[in-house]
Amino acid sequence: MTTTSPADARLDSLSEWLGTHAARYALDLATLAPASADASFRRYFRLASAGDHGATLIAVDAPPPEKCREFAEIAGLLAQAGVHVPRVLECDLERGFMLVSDLGTRSYIAALDANDPQSARPLMRDALDALIRWQLASREGVLPVFDEAFMRREMELMPEWYIGRHLNRAVDEKTRAVLDRTYALVIASARAQPQVYMLRDFMPRNLMICEPNPGVLDFQDAVMGPITYDVASLMRDAFLTWDEEFELDCFVYYWERAKKAGLPVDPDFGEFYRQIEWMGLQRHIKILGLFARLNHRDGKARYLADLPRFIGYARKVSERYRPLAPFAQLLDELDGRAAEIGYTF
Repeated sequence: MTTTSPADARLDSLSEWLGTHAARYALDLATLAPASADASFRRYFRLASAGDHGATLIAVDAPPPEKCREFAEIAGLLAQAGVHVPRVLECDLERGFMLVSDLGTRSYIAALDANDPQSARPLMRDALDALIRWQLASREGVLPVFDEAFMRREMELMPEWYIGRHLNRAVDEKTRAVLDRTYALVIASARAQPQVYMLRDFMPRNLMICEPNPGVLDFQDAVMGPITYDVASLMRDAFLTWDEEFELDCFVYYWERAKKAGLPVDPDFGEFYRQIEWMGLQRHIKILGLFARLNHRDGKARYLADLPRFIGYARKVSERYRPLAPFAQLLDELDGRAAEIGYTF
């Protein structure tokens, strides 16, 4: 006796749904093949088309409650802002199926080399220019707000999944106090910043090399939030670590271009840089918990390999700023380095 897995059943349903649009878009259903997957339950398939929207199109399987409606709505906002995103050609919100235009197969993550910043510079500048266009389109009341509760909820993934589940350690009173103080500091810094449209996952894996460059993917979680968030996300990524000189070059480029465009970045670059660092720390705290959860809850063990990168990001920032020093000490204690270094709490 054989059984059909939920994923296979959904693929059958997706194929049937595509069949209802095959004539309109001249789809070759026999060419349907996996294009990519991500940390969520969304899946992407590429298939050939002889129609007017490109030689290939992308079929998206996004089982509810994955965000098809938000994807379609935010794609429209991004396109209006002059950002290159997939066009949503067909969408079944109830079942979670979409047919969208294809931005190609050349991703930033495949093209970038952290050891070759000279070649990376034009690509990263294109990305920062696209980000500025998106931020300039910001309007109140359109997107959900990345507020204190939102940020705190994200950071609570660390004690639950990284400390509790991954390290199998109790979150004692001392640890809780350090976490709470750190959370309060980074949240206060984030909320004090100008609030603009924020993509949340603006990173090389979600950028495609195409014309006009870049193509932007994975934007359905966009919110209204701190102006430095996406800059930090782009430069301090899960899969690439740049040297500080190149990071600074990109941060200065963004800061100067943003100021010239009329965005309300802090006029003091030193303060702007601190804001980026503290905003990045909020994201890195979240990701420590998120990647541990992807492994322990969802069986996606590959994400564990990137935990040391984020511990490194978080340690570097928290060691640099005196108010964050207790968090640096906590990271070292969790990592077994405290006794070696001689820290005391």
